[in-house]
Amino acid sequence: MTADKSSIDTLVVGAGQAGVAMSEHLSRLGVPHLVLERDRIAERWRTCRWDSLVANGPAWHDRFPGMEFEGLDPDAFATKDQVADYFETYARRFNAPIRTGVEVTSVVRQTGRPGFTVETSDGTIEANRVVVATGPFQRPVIPTIAPRDANLTQLHSADYRNPAQLPEGAVLVVGAGSSGVQIADELLRAGRRVYLSVGAHDRPPRAYRNRDFCWWLGVLGEWDKEAAGPGREHVTIAVSGAYGGKTIDFRGLAHQGMMLLGTTKSFENGLATFEQDLAANLKRGDDNLMSLLDAADAYVIRNGIDLPEDPEARVIPPDPECVTHPLAELDLTKAGVNTIIWATGYSIDFGWLHVDTFDEKGKPRHLRGVSKEPGLYFLGLPYLSHRGSSFIWGVWHDAKRIADHIATQRRYLSYHDASQRRQEAGHARTADSSGAECDGSASHAHRANEIGVN
Repeated sequence: MTADKSSIDTLVVGAGQAGVAMSEHLSRLGVPHLVLERDRIAERWRTCRWDSLVANGPAWHDRFPGMEFEGLDPDAFATKDQVADYFETYARRFNAPIRTGVEVTSVVRQTGRPGFTVETSDGTIEANRVVVATGPFQRPVIPTIAPRDANLTQLHSADYRNPAQLPEGAVLVVGAGSSGVQIADELLRAGRRVYLSVGAHDRPPRAYRNRDFCWWLGVLGEWDKEAAGPGREHVTIAVSGAYGGKTIDFRGLAHQGMMLLGTTKSFENGLATFEQDLAANLKRGDDNLMSLLDAADAYVIRNGIDLPEDPEARVIPPDPECVTHPLAELDLTKAGVNTIIWATGYSIDFGWLHVDTFDEKGKPRHLRGVSKEPGLYFLGLPYLSHRGSSFIWGVWHDAKRIADHIATQRRYLSYHDASQRRQEAGHARTADSSGAECDGSASHAHRANEIGVN
């Protein structure tokens, strides 16, 4: 191939947790591959998260099976930089073929032969297979209801770093999943006046009866669920490892001075309006909490496990006034709100994939990561094969299955039938015969030269 055009059996796009896991399994199976990353390994953990972020699961759980976090208590929660360092170290352990600083701009199916033509910022690559390991957090989403007001500082949670980054004044945080509630809590601790818009959510316990939430999801089979329940596809989960890990308590935050609001509805002329669903949303979170505690208690009894009771986990604080008399609207200027933080999630962005594998909503069509487009794979997406697919430990297992699929396809393609084997054997005999003649002539010439020298 030319200098600006190369070929590889399998190309992996992205060197975050999904790409590193994919490379490990492909290396184990001897599949020639290359991983391209437009920035650095695990870049999103380093520069697309706020400064104080920690993993949502303890170190014993949120890791790959082959390596623990060095120097970190297994029950502690790794910082974002520790997570990024972990993946860099992990990739070095097996000498992962990762090329950083290269962006993939286009993937197109080749015509008349298998594989894809991949355009990058560093030339063209032809690949028999492509694994899309770019994850679910690709494009920050800010709703269209966001006010057009030059006097307001507005940013997505992906761009938030710390309280000092924001102008003086109160802050409205929209979205009460893990990101929104942790950022709101940090701002409250920094002395800011905080308004938190709380939508529908799940609120699991951080720990219960001396076992972490992640452990309970495992033994109760929740991680193995292949799809979210009806109507739960977009429900956020309020769970946190911040400050050593604690169960999210919205009422407790309100009693500390945070103003809770319902789902944000609109902005007009400096006035924000909210749905009157705050109490219902909190109750839904409470119901989710209690259902998991009930399932955990039943598991303990059913299996005769000796775990201490934990009655405090079931204590619900009294409703604060902002819940009993919720605000329907908020004058941002009078409330001193100068900043809105949109903790409203992300959307996928596969505009660079010019292949026939997307449905009418732009979502990839696949079966456990194996795309409708032959030779194309997806990894790291939510519920790719189960609930844990977008988590660190879950993506490792999905990568193993996809790598096995790739290796199996390679074995099929390398199969030769009887006639092909006979033909190859004939070519081999001919080559051996020609080689022997050449060897004989060479030996004779060598002896002649020796005689001539003598």
